[in-house]
Amino acid sequence: MTVTLLSCPVCHYVLEEDAKICDRCGVNLEMAAALVENAVRSAIEDLPEDHISPEILVPRLGDYLVERGILTREELNQALIYQRKHQRDGEAKLIGQALIELDLITREELDKAVTEQIYILQSALKQANEELEARVRQRTVELEKALNRLAELEQLKSNFVANVSHELRTPLTHLRGYLELLLDQALGPLTPEQARALQVMSKAEARLGNLIEDLIQFSAFSRGTMDVQLVVVDVRPVLDEIKEKARYRCEEKNLAFQAKIPEKLPLVRADRDKFSWVLSQFIDNAVKFTLPGGHVQLGAYVQDERVHFYVYDTGIGIPPERIDEIFEPFHQLDSSATRRFGGTGIGLTIAKRIVESHGSEIVVRSKEGKGSYFEFALVAEAEAPS
Repeated sequence: MTVTLLSCPVCHYVLEEDAKICDRCGVNLEMAAALVENAVRSAIEDLPEDHISPEILVPRLGDYLVERGILTREELNQALIYQRKHQRDGEAKLIGQALIELDLITREELDKAVTEQIYILQSALKQANEELEARVRQRTVELEKALNRLAELEQLKSNFVANVSHELRTPLTHLRGYLELLLDQALGPLTPEQARALQVMSKAEARLGNLIEDLIQFSAFSRGTMDVQLVVVDVRPVLDEIKEKARYRCEEKNLAFQAKIPEKLPLVRADRDKFSWVLSQFIDNAVKFTLPGGHVQLGAYVQDERVHFYVYDTGIGIPPERIDEIFEPFHQLDSSATRRFGGTGIGLTIAKRIVESHGSEIVVRSKEGKGSYFEFALVAEAEAPS
């Protein structure tokens, strides 16, 4: 069997036809093949039309001819000197043409050598492409498997959160019922100390209940089962309810509270309960992350046929470059904030998706150490009733 040889374009070491890497210098022959097109373009730019030849496809042709024994090193140097002389005179000349003009090689020998080298480079490039396609197919399969596994894990997580949340809700209902009976002294009189202890327990139970409800809402949304009923709503009574709860929360924490709500607001299309939940979430976060002596504001205004709702606070604030992180589920910006302020880290995730289901988006402006501003807008449907 005849074995076709080629030479390394860097160190000129003689290689077999199917070689991919030079055994001497380590150059990647497949990459060399891929660079042929660039070499062609560069060579063509420097040659007149009557000098264009397949030889321009082959790098270091002279060295290849020497390695094949068609040419001696002295003959190659003679041809190079001849080529440079013509270049100084402004005449571009390929090394093969110079060899022929000096009668150092025949046209048949030159064409055969050029053809061999082009064939070898084409074969290397074809093999490289086939191997690349195989690697791409393999990586695609691996990526599909990873994505499927991730989807399975996400589903398991959602099912786990949903199941645990519902299981926690049942005993919590019994706990709430008995706490109310005790606080109402339906099961007997209480001492002042007992009453205060039960009030603390009742607040803790309410907080736990809110956390469980958040988890249930999040799991419902993750599974695509959260039901959003959009109807025409008069938001003024809803804002009044939120305002009173916010005022009470702020008084408990020694925060100043202000409401800037117009007497009349247009009707909007919204899910009343979920709209109220989002604003309450904003208020809860504002109270949670604002230190005593700070300020919280609930407001609304009309602009460009949209009703804007906002909550502003003078709390710890958020670094601007990290605002997007606050909407990631089960995420707190740092562990110290988690320990100090508590929370599951899903309230704003749910709020963002509820607002998006209303065709709007949450706008956040914040400065670390100065406070935060949360706002979203709904399209006005009609004027509020008189």
